[in-house]
Amino acid sequence: MIKLKDKSLYSIPNLLSAYRILTFPAVLYFAFTGKEQIYFILLLIDLITDILDGFIARKFNLQTEFGARLDAFADIGMYILAFSGVVIFKAKELEPYLFSLVIFFTVFVIPKIISWIKFRRFPSLHLFSSKIGGYLQGFFFLYLFIFGFSPVFYYVMIICGILSFMEQIIIVLIVSDMKSNMKGLYWILNDNK
Repeated sequence: MIKLKDKSLYSIPNLLSAYRILTFPAVLYFAFTGKEQIYFILLLIDLITDILDGFIARKFNLQTEFGARLDAFADIGMYILAFSGVVIFKAKELEPYLFSLVIFFTVFVIPKIISWIKFRRFPSLHLFSSKIGGYLQGFFFLYLFIFGFSPVFYYVMIICGILSFMEQIIIVLIVSDMKSNMKGLYWILNDNK
C-alpha cells in the first residue's frame, strides 16, 4: 500500500509524470492518424518532462515511492508511444532490423510480466543502466525523426537497452521485495553479503 503525504502527491515531478500519462491518448491518436509532426512534437515534450521529473525529484529531494511508481507507469506509456510511432512512421527504414527490434521489446516486457506475477506491481527500479539506456533510446528516437536512420546508433541503443532489460530481469527474479530506485545488480548483490 502506498502512503501519500499531500506534498508528495502534488509535487512537480509527480505532476510531470501525470502529464505524460494524461497525454498518452492524444499522442497515440496523432500517431494512428498519421500526423507525424504533431506526434513528434508531443512525444518530444513527453521526453523532456521525463528528464525533468527525475532531475527535479533528485535535486530537491522529492523522491517518493508513489512518484517512482507513477514515473515507471508513465515510462511504459512512452515506450508504447515511441514503438507505435516508429512502426507507423519509420517501418520501412527499420524493416531490415525487425528481428532485433522484436527482441528488444520482448526483453523490455519480460521484467514487467515477472514483477506483476511476483509482486502484483510493475517495477520502478530506475537502475543506472536503465537511465543510460533511456537516454540512448531518447536520442536515437530524436535522431531517427530529425535526421533519419543510423545503423551504428541503432545497434548501440539496442545492445545497451537489452543489457539493461536483462539486468532488470535478474533483479526482479532475485529480490524478495520490490523496491523503487535501486541502483543496479552490483549494489543489490553487495547489500546481500
